[in-house]
Amino acid sequence: MTREAVIVAASRTAVGKSKRGTTRSWRSDEMAAAVVAEVMKQAEGLDPKEIDDLIMGCAMPEGAQGLNFARTIALRAGLPAEVPGMTVNRFCSSGLQTIAMAAERIIANGADAIIAGGAETMSLVPMTGFRINPNPHMVENAPEVYMNMGLTAEQVADEFEVSRQAQDEFALRSHQRAAAAYEKELFKGEILPIEMEEVTAGSNGQNRRTIMFDRDEHIRPNTSLEGLAKLRPVFKVGGSVTAGNSSPLSDGAAAVLLMERSKAEAMGLTPLVKFVGFNVGGVRPEIMGMGPIAAVPRLLKRTGMSLDDIDLIELNEAFAAQAVAVMRELGFDEAKTNVNGGGIAL
Repeated sequence: MTREAVIVAASRTAVGKSKRGTTRSWRSDEMAAAVVAEVMKQAEGLDPKEIDDLIMGCAMPEGAQGLNFARTIALRAGLPAEVPGMTVNRFCSSGLQTIAMAAERIIANGADAIIAGGAETMSLVPMTGFRINPNPHMVENAPEVYMNMGLTAEQVADEFEVSRQAQDEFALRSHQRAAAAYEKELFKGEILPIEMEEVTAGSNGQNRRTIMFDRDEHIRPNTSLEGLAKLRPVFKVGGSVTAGNSSPLSDGAAAVLLMERSKAEAMGLTPLVKFVGFNVGGVRPEIMGMGPIAAVPRLLKRTGMSLDDIDLIELNEAFAAQAVAVMRELGFDEAKTNVNGGGIAL
């Protein structure tokens, strides 16, 4: 009998502004533990001891995210000691990678139930980590391996002829779509509201207050093309990549529960998503954001699908330059890509 992997529960925190927002002093393992506990709550009737593994991804597995933080998350979420944990790193796609690994393991009859997800605190762990130590040979012979991400976006804009206006228009659309989604309360069911204690310094010592963290903090409903056009390039003199058409530094966490379909249905759990396929592909380091142009065609071929078979596309929005270029190269329909906004706004 063919086994199928399905997602039966999902939850995320809101996304906080790194270093400036609600989550600036909150650990990612705490955020992740909250959403893991929530997906277990949604999977009513599932014995926590039946979770075969918890796989959590992060871009920088050190500092507050070090020491196999997936295992810490499992225990902090109240899962029994019998549930193991594994931390996965594939930079920006670390969380997505965990879902693929979990699904493939379930299909291969290596597990029946796995929690997967991702968490990141860019407030407490810097983007390049605490002590970068690049390979000397690569620095001398292939320095593009360590190229600043913003400069790779500039390279993409140049090579694929993505104008500043096209980037700003894409960024504006991301914010407009995200703001519209909030107006329609489309994110309400997926965001777990969390009460947090905020501690600030006062004249008489520490001031403490409880606040509710339940809203993504980066969306700018009043953004305009005129405002975006006034922003200066951040990474290159005379460049086109700005803070306005790039994704912001963020903190947050998300988790899903994957199960073998027949087991889930026997427990009365309704599948939300069926896992169909996954693929990765490499491109030159200096255009790293263009990875989808290598991965997507292979995936479509392997699954026997075409873009016409896909109703909604969620595309990485690290930079508008890269997102626009990927959409053009792959022929993505703008009307069904990131319909509720993407990384630039969220």
